[in-house]
Amino acid sequence: MQYRDDKHGTKLSALGLGCMRFPRDKRETERMILAAIEGGINYFDTAYIYPGSEVTLGEILAKHDKRKDVYIATKLPLMMCKSASDFDKFFDEQLRRLQTDYIDYYFLHSMSDFTQWKFLQELGIEKWIAEKKKSGQIHKIGFSYHGTCDDFMKVLDSYTWEFCMIQYNYYDENYQAGKKGLLAAAKKGIPVMVMEPLLGGKLATGLPKQAVEMFAEADSSLTPADWGLWWIWNHPEVTVVLSGMDSVHVMESNLRSVNNFRSLTENDLAVYADVVELFRKSYKIKCTGCNYCLPCPKGISIPSCFTAYNASYIQGFRTGIMLYATSTAAVKRNPLSPRFCNECGKCEKVCPQNIPIRKELKRVARRFESPPLRVGFAVVRKMISR
Repeated sequence: MQYRDDKHGTKLSALGLGCMRFPRDKRETERMILAAIEGGINYFDTAYIYPGSEVTLGEILAKHDKRKDVYIATKLPLMMCKSASDFDKFFDEQLRRLQTDYIDYYFLHSMSDFTQWKFLQELGIEKWIAEKKKSGQIHKIGFSYHGTCDDFMKVLDSYTWEFCMIQYNYYDENYQAGKKGLLAAAKKGIPVMVMEPLLGGKLATGLPKQAVEMFAEADSSLTPADWGLWWIWNHPEVTVVLSGMDSVHVMESNLRSVNNFRSLTENDLAVYADVVELFRKSYKIKCTGCNYCLPCPKGISIPSCFTAYNASYIQGFRTGIMLYATSTAAVKRNPLSPRFCNECGKCEKVCPQNIPIRKELKRVARRFESPPLRVGFAVVRKMISR
């Protein structure tokens, strides 16, 4: 395992375990966490709003007496904080869930703009942080960010942060905080954790066939996931790269990737440029599958609809329509079609990617629910119901 200094004297594994996508099988999750620790991963990232994640992580670490072997990062759900009393309410619950009396790296979760930070200041967040740090319940404080680069700079300069987290990958180099934000944080001596290095897995398994061939021609020993992760590790300003691993197999693959990492060459970087150009032509909706938009009041599986839509362009319409039929139950009696969206806008308020979800759902419906296709779905429904 390669380790990088967090600028405060702590060595963190260059690969961190993102705990948002734990396997459904708890035994598989247990095997994955123990294998991660055995493989040298010491940074585990969870959050209050990741369903079951904090509880599961806490139980497994306590069961195997591994709490002191790892650094836990978790997050205060800012979108749920309406008053100062909410800070303690959520934090105390997180300590119970994680079966610990301190958090190593505590994030203000999903900061979206400077106005949000000002609101938190008005609620007394700085005094609250100071009290928690003095008591030893929070060791280091930071923020994760989803917003414009300009507001990122304002938030960065407004407080003595001890780390931050941004979305960064070779496809989204200048998206949100982007490279400019990464360099600005590093210049201030602030460690940077990176989320979405593989764009929700799409840079690992969702690339156009031609892009996969480009990578293989350049170095057949590397997978598309290796290429995605190596691009991030090639930035010395990055402290930890988070990967939302959902199986022991994926974790072992990522461990091999970090252990084999080497600096990229000019020829390597040229390949990325060609892949990005090709990928941009195919990738239509920038959804990472984080599921923050769920549950939808109408039961629509928004991320799945977007995955099907993108797949129809990248992997062909047949693949896309099959994914769409599955994700919307299009051939069942009560399909959960995006055309039933009532445009409440709830999803857009929490989308980290700022996707105009209502507009995009209409695009999805137009592509997959033309009159002929709806007739086809109805025919299949009738056949199944017999």
